[in-house]
Amino acid sequence: MTFCLGIKLQKGIIAISDTRVTSGRECTSSRKVTVFERQNHSMFIMTSGLRSLRDKAITYFDETLKQEDESFDKLYKAINSFSKQIRRVYEEDKQYLEESGIGFDIHCIVGGQLQNDEEHKLYMIYPQGNWIEVTEGTPYQIIGASGYGKPVLDRTLKYHDSILHALKVGILAFDSTRISTTDVDFPIDIIICAKDTYKINEFRINKDDLKEFSKWWQETLRNSVNEIPSVELDRIINNLVC
Repeated sequence: MTFCLGIKLQKGIIAISDTRVTSGRECTSSRKVTVFERQNHSMFIMTSGLRSLRDKAITYFDETLKQEDESFDKLYKAINSFSKQIRRVYEEDKQYLEESGIGFDIHCIVGGQLQNDEEHKLYMIYPQGNWIEVTEGTPYQIIGASGYGKPVLDRTLKYHDSILHALKVGILAFDSTRISTTDVDFPIDIIICAKDTYKINEFRINKDDLKEFSKWWQETLRNSVNEIPSVELDRIINNLVC
């Protein structure tokens, strides 16, 4: 399982991905985000699903970038090219995967800003190679374990929020997922791409770095339950006790 989250804000893009890779009973750590950065050309790709499909598609795309990079002046053009590589991998590997009882599983979140993009862009790509753009109405996408962190994002994230606020919300979404499933864990890789900078900023956070953050959230959430107005609930419980 994987947790990869992309958030589009008015002021930029935030991406968060865990690094746990589970294969049978074995758990290892591996990077799930790839950055491509050149002058006025910055993008990243996060993936969930089969690692072998991810590695093959990224390798093919990297080769394409070296040959055709100058033709990608907008992010959607680069995404169309990457989607072709996903379909190429599908044609090459589908039969062998099906014979082994394995589905073709790769989902991607791609973000960044290329030289002719009017603003930063964020997209999600499906296994079939088709894609959707993340917009102001729902300013985030999760691939992998999506259910556990979604409530936090839906309740507390807005398109006009600051990058710091959104980063805190994103980390809370990751922490909620980490607690609820054993297949998602630290360290996490974080990407920040501020609007019109054409630059990807990367850093990694380990479990100890967020120990107090996670503890505060856990205690505050629990204590807040006792502060919820509950006149009707009190009446029901009192009637039962009586």
